Amino acid sequence: MRRHQNCRLKFALATVIALTGLVFLFIGNFDSCEEDIMVGIWENSEDVSNRRCLDLFYKTLNLFVQKPLCSRIITGDQATVQEALLNSLDVSHQKSPLTEDHYINMTKDCAAFIKERKYLTIPLSKEERNFPIAYSIVIHERIEMFERLLRTIYTPQNVYCIHVDRKAAASYHLAVRAIVSCFHNVFVASKLETVIYASWSRVQADLNCMEELLQSPVQWKYFMNLCGLDFPIKTNAEIVRNLIVLNGKNSMESEVPSAFKTERWLYHHEVKDQISRTEEKKSLPPISTPMFTGNAYFVATREFVRHLFVSPEIQEFLKWAEDTYSPDEHIWATLQRMPTVPGSNPPSNKYQMSDMAAIARMVKWSYMEGDITKDAPYPKCTGAHRRSVCIYGSGDLHWILQQHHLFANKFDSQVDNTALQCLEGYLRYKAIYRKDLM
Repeated sequence: MRRHQNCRLKFALATVIALTGLVFLFIGNFDSCEEDIMVGIWENSEDVSNRRCLDLFYKTLNLFVQKPLCSRIITGDQATVQEALLNSLDVSHQKSPLTEDHYINMTKDCAAFIKERKYLTIPLSKEERNFPIAYSIVIHERIEMFERLLRTIYTPQNVYCIHVDRKAAASYHLAVRAIVSCFHNVFVASKLETVIYASWSRVQADLNCMEELLQSPVQWKYFMNLCGLDFPIKTNAEIVRNLIVLNGKNSMESEVPSAFKTERWLYHHEVKDQISRTEEKKSLPPISTPMFTGNAYFVATREFVRHLFVSPEIQEFLKWAEDTYSPDEHIWATLQRMPTVPGSNPPSNKYQMSDMAAIARMVKWSYMEGDITKDAPYPKCTGAHRRSVCIYGSGDLHWILQQHHLFANKFDSQVDNTALQCLEGYLRYKAIYRKDLM
């Protein structure tokens, strides 16, 4: 048994060496490091030989472009933040994003692509290896943003379902499939939807991925859904620890609806190129508990996901919700308050959960930004706004990284690439060294 484990360790390490370009000349007797790298070198990182292994491993996977600048931005140095924000406005400092053709060409050699783009190819701890996560990522544009998101959350023990909007450009579909082809645990959903804003199609996209993820040989523990402009603000190890603490509970926004939001399910809606309300009133929801509102993004247990497909009550409820407005903002929130649903909370007012309390996703809404000493939930956005949502700038990073959420929305390299580069570099550094920047 021990010999078999050692063989697996040596094979995995050989793969890492091939993919990242590690060579024995850099470190002398690298054999003495292999088990430490595989099962957790961090516990004894002060040991000289361990530190040497760790430094070499980080050197090959470092994502920082401007580490000193990023370190000052992340710690909240305002002069550096202002410098970064000015640079983001300077056209001469802006880099053109990678295109679909870039990715189609790069992925013709998957080993070279994984090495060049610096993907992690081994679990960084036993805890992470034994706690796989399932992701659904719904995308339609910005191929580089998708690939950078995937690179940052990628680990070989997780599983990733990618739903590409059917109306996305053909070149985009080809590029996504080219990227996915380089990984054994990433796949494009077999059934794709034409996603219309605020319609049922957005829910169906996630349901398509959920159903396929349940069929995956990976015995994942929790499910999370994302879009292409989301980005993690925690390492995979930190995400795993947060999910372990949930202890079989879900985490999602779920609150009593306002009169305005109640209108969303009182009338039948039609979907063509966009969704529109009719004057036809709907029947009451086919459930015995009240309706609640929340948002489209959440953290749920495997049992919750499985229950969606085997419960006649839930299937009837989902069918009823298909012609409502923005159903993703009330069906998950409502399911979370049904006592028969795994990982849920009771409908009692004591269990209200705001988006700031749930851990899934940090969003700054423009109409709630302001002075946090005067009851504003968060400070003003330093980037730009799109549909009332902050696209984060460099000045937002210090505050964001103090929050308990696992992901934040939105990031966009065309608005502030420095913010994204610093976050990528910070997360990779923390993933490998298990500590914040000094």
